[in-house]
Formats: sequence, structure tokens, C-alpha cells
Amino acid sequence: MTEQQPVPLTKTAPAPAPGAPASAAELRASDADRDRIADILREALAEGRLDPEEHAERIDATYRAKTVGELEPLVRDLPATAAAGRAAGTPPAPGAGAGAGGRGPHGARALPATDNLVAVFGGAMRKGRWRVRRTTNVLALFGGVEIDLTEALFEQREIVINVSAVFGGVEIKVPENVTVSGGGAGVFGGFDIPGYEAPDPDAPVVVVRGFALFGGVEATRKRGKRLKNLRSY
Repeated sequence: MTEQQPVPLTKTAPAPAPGAPASAAELRASDADRDRIADILREALAEGRLDPEEHAERIDATYRAKTVGELEPLVRDLPATAAAGRAAGTPPAPGAGAGAGGRGPHGARALPATDNLVAVFGGAMRKGRWRVRRTTNVLALFGGVEIDLTEALFEQREIVINVSAVFGGVEIKVPENVTVSGGGAGVFGGFDIPGYEAPDPDAPVVVVRGFALFGGVEATRKRGKRLKNLRSY
């Protein structure tokens, strides 16, 4: 007599139908998703929630991530923010303003408020005639970044450059008639931001902050290079 096999009491989950939409975690990550996660990590570094080594590891993983699901664990143990919610797939509110790529005060399409320069085993550069964003985030990981502000267009009085240099270097050139301030930490590296107060109290202000781990960050004023219109912002 043949022995009957026991019937399983649990049901196997049905396979997803062909063409079914991917879950939020399976969605391909966009550059904007990665940038929002990077912003959260930089805030965590500034607040002391992450040390420079942890920050460097997570930043590297951020820019290597392919899906939204790979990004979420990188900020899971950090305070929830609106940026984190958008990175998880929530679209930004319409008409969020010029910083979100909305319309400027005269109806013209405004640039995003944040620029990102990433050099991983390579180089990145901003120079010549270019519009400086309110915030520029820089990552040099086994690479080099050059930012030349001597011919740039300043559309706001204060700009902030957040720098993370890990086994890499960042060089920032500024006109001689703007104010320079800021500072950061050099861990087995150098972070050289000599402060300078421009004679004109309405001159643009360049703030540089961040850290260098086995790397270097330097800001230099270029003699003879001056902004012609200090109040273009």
C-alpha cells in the first residue's frame, strides 16, 4: 500500500504576473534620489551622528546604488527628513520653488539650488563662465575636483561648498574681492581655508566646510581676478 504524502498547510505566494509594476524598493534610483541621500549624510556628518570614515563609506555606497531599496538602509538610522521621504519614492510637491527647479521671480525657469561634483577614481571641474548654485556638494574619492569661481556668476550673496575628500584633493579658486570663510577637519590630510574679509560689505561670501581624510582641500584667492559686478545677485 502506497503511503500518502502530507499535504502542506501553507500556501505558496503566487508569482507576480508578467508586466506587474515594480515595488518602490525595486525602482531604479535617479541622480536626484542619490543627491538627496547624500544631503542627509552630510547633515549627519555635520551634526556628529556619523564620523568621517562612516560618512565616506556611505557616500561611496550612495553613488554606487542602482535602486531606491539600496539607498534606504544608508539613512535608516538617521533622523527622518522630507528629503528621505522623497528618496523613498514620494514625489516633491508641485511648485516647490526655485530651489526645486521651479520658476524664478520673473517667471524664468530657475536652476536647482544645489550642484553636485563627484570624482571617483577620476576628476571633475567647474570653471569659466558658469552660474554658481546656492550649495555645491563635492566628493573626491581617489580623485580630484577643481572649482574655479574667478569668472563665475554669483546669483546670491552667500554660497556654501560642502567638501568630502577621501584619498583625493579639492582645489577652490576664488576672486580676490569676495569674502572667504569656513573650515573643516583634516584627518591624515589637510583642510586649508584661509579666511578673508572683502572691503565691500556687500561682496559675495564663499563658505567652505567639510573634511579631508588622507586627502587635501585648499581655497586660494587669485591675484588680479576680480568680480566686476559684486551686486549681480
